[in-house]
Amino acid sequence: MRIHVNHATIYTYDPPANGAIQILRLTPRNHDGQYVVSWRIDVSESCRLQAHQDAFGNLTHTFAVDGPISELRVLVEGEVETQDTAGVIRGISERFPPTLYMRETDLTAPNASLREFALDSVGSDPDRLAKLHTLMDGIGAAMTYDPDPTHASTSAIEAFELKRGVCQDYAHIFIACARHLGIPARYVSGYLVGDGSTRAQGAGHQAGHAWAEAHIEGLGWVGFDATNQMCPIETYVRVAVGLDYLNAAPVRGNRYGGGDENLSVALTVDQSSRQIQG
Repeated sequence: MRIHVNHATIYTYDPPANGAIQILRLTPRNHDGQYVVSWRIDVSESCRLQAHQDAFGNLTHTFAVDGPISELRVLVEGEVETQDTAGVIRGISERFPPTLYMRETDLTAPNASLREFALDSVGSDPDRLAKLHTLMDGIGAAMTYDPDPTHASTSAIEAFELKRGVCQDYAHIFIACARHLGIPARYVSGYLVGDGSTRAQGAGHQAGHAWAEAHIEGLGWVGFDATNQMCPIETYVRVAVGLDYLNAAPVRGNRYGGGDENLSVALTVDQSSRQIQG
């Protein structure tokens, strides 16, 4: 499938801000089942985008602009060719051993309720892959998708207590439970082609989608989307990974000076009408 992404993030400041610094994790990488055909990032202000790779190997762009700034627009457009790999990730050079992804963070630390839920969900099945599928389905059944009560910094504990949340919350809960079961797990941000049957939108400025990956001996990293109770297929575009949302957030930064900041996001992710010619 060839997927077209058009993603605009627009900040307005009243009164104007004195300046802003941003880091963008908005560029996908090539790997088995995912080939970036074209991709570009434009910033409305006159500034230079500095390209880097972060500690996790994510492609990043940073920029700084001086004010006064009344509006700042970050525009992303590109096309990605994808294939269904049943959620298995191959063809990427990993920076860290899987054991790093056993590390708890403030957003993924479990409490007694999450630990009990994780153990009760999977039972005594010794097969790790089967456990993770059961856990994914259990989270999907226990939670209600609802963007209203949560935000980007909601922890797994907070979301699980509410039993409501968005894709970021489902991913954090899955990660917390998988790590408690002794399985390395990490957060993934990206895009998903919505067809009316999937929950493709995130919350606030991290519009897009989020899911988790868990590491299975002999198989490698495998994606699990607890929000939609499925492993990623060709409708998913994988962009960035990390221990939690903060490591893989599409846009993070600071502005200084000025008054209120207002944010709007326009996102279109659909199947492109153009196809690769053989």
